Amino acid sequence: MKGQDRERRKDKGRDREIYAEIKAIPPLIVRADGRNFKRVLSESKFEKPYDERFARGVAKAVEIFFLNSSFDPKLAYIFSDEISFFFEHVPFEGRIEKLDSVIAGFLASALSIVLGFKEAIAFDARVIPVCKGEDVLEYLAQRQAEAWRNHINAYGYYGLREEGLSEKEAEKRLRGMKAGDVHEMLFRMGINLNETPKWQRRGILIAKQRYEKEGYDPKAEKKVTAARYKIVQLWDLPLFGSEEGRDLINRLMGYAQ
Repeated sequence: MKGQDRERRKDKGRDREIYAEIKAIPPLIVRADGRNFKRVLSESKFEKPYDERFARGVAKAVEIFFLNSSFDPKLAYIFSDEISFFFEHVPFEGRIEKLDSVIAGFLASALSIVLGFKEAIAFDARVIPVCKGEDVLEYLAQRQAEAWRNHINAYGYYGLREEGLSEKEAEKRLRGMKAGDVHEMLFRMGINLNETPKWQRRGILIAKQRYEKEGYDPKAEKKVTAARYKIVQLWDLPLFGSEEGRDLINRLMGYAQ
């Protein structure tokens, strides 16, 4: 009887997991965002407003995800501490709780290992339904536009801090400024936002790139070529809304040769 009671309680507990079977149908995007990274980055003495060591750490963590997570993303887009993965196939039968929790947990672990963080870090994640082709291009163009806005605000904020404003004063001043005003202010400080490193303005792409590898077939006694894939990091991106950008994304996703 005691064993039966335990089973009933176990089943009752599972009955309460009312969100566990909510599923997403691929293709889809999972976007992960760093949670409260400002404190961790400040304590780790990263440069502001951008630090290449941190950016390379995030890119490396994403590369590890491609190689070791058992997920199969087609590509990932990074800016700041935001990472968007595009999937045509997902594990766990698309269960959203699983996708969000495993991806966020893996990234936090990988980034901690790569950058040697001694303080705990966390990511949150969300699933975004898309269709192939235009949906993905539109999404990436939107996130790249957000990367540019983030770029303006980051330089503007730290420019104001260098002028002697407090954190609250800089945030308040920036809220009342248009993008053009921030550009002009920074230009007076000797900073031309159009000449900053492209990865700061346009983000970074991680993708599987197809290539042909020559080999030898001993049975046929002849040379053969086989398709292989390698993980590449692209730090010199075009605008995704341009023809060059569209061609790049279509090629990486295998829609164009």
